[in-house]
Amino acid sequence: MLRHWIQTTALLCLLVCAPLQATEPLATRDQALIDAAVAAMPYGAGDAPALYVVGVAGDAAEDVFRNEVRFLAERVAPRLGADARALALVNHIDSLKGAGTPLATESNLQHALAALGAHMDRERDVLLLYLTMHGSPDHALGLALPDGSEDTITPDALRAALDASGIVNRVVVISACYSGGFVPALKDPDTLVLTAARPDRPSFGCGSESTITFFGHAWLLDGLNADRDFANAYRSAARAIKQRERKLGYERSGPQIAAGARIGETLSRWQATLPAEPPPAVYPYPIAP
Repeated sequence: MLRHWIQTTALLCLLVCAPLQATEPLATRDQALIDAAVAAMPYGAGDAPALYVVGVAGDAAEDVFRNEVRFLAERVAPRLGADARALALVNHIDSLKGAGTPLATESNLQHALAALGAHMDRERDVLLLYLTMHGSPDHALGLALPDGSEDTITPDALRAALDASGIVNRVVVISACYSGGFVPALKDPDTLVLTAARPDRPSFGCGSESTITFFGHAWLLDGLNADRDFANAYRSAARAIKQRERKLGYERSGPQIAAGARIGETLSRWQATLPAEPPPAVYPYPIAP
């Protein structure tokens, strides 16, 4: 409750005491930040796929989503050989401070994917897109911005943005309730889709007191620390989540996986380029037992 009051007070200060930029200038700032970040990303070398990472934290009211995307961009991406090829879109009050971080809006996601598509080798390289936020039973991902405005990402809109980017090889991971509803729209021979839940089930671990979701803990942290193969990490994560939900008496969330016919071979060629096993990525926030 105290943290929520502090966040609310700080947000009011940003909105009232120090005038927040109008929507258009803020959008212009975000596109410039995205363009600069993508332009600074090193290109892949040789014929092997290079990995590019985009993390999207959707709800400014809860630290948990920002935490996961920051961890992905700063600690997981280097461990996956992406190094500086990582971009974060984050709805959080922190994103309005200093130089800023691009907000997680549908237009910013479209812009980021288009910029990456123009920068990377779209036929050779691999995109890892990780979205963490609330999801609804009608299969929309919620975007709640620091100023209180809201938007959504639908399965068709996400597929359209990915297709418009021209990026062929995709790993799309959605940590949200009812996220299995995105699988039909995203399935493709060159795509691996991982979701935290079935189309008709919630997932767990969000909330103002949480620092990491169940799926983020099981896949992003424990799974990828144990195995940098995305599908193998998913399989161990699904087992861990099932055991945790059973222990707590929760309804099973039922994480989902859909692997296209060609993406496995592409990911194998990418994995072959990874350096020897680096130290585990350490989560920089306290995790409740």
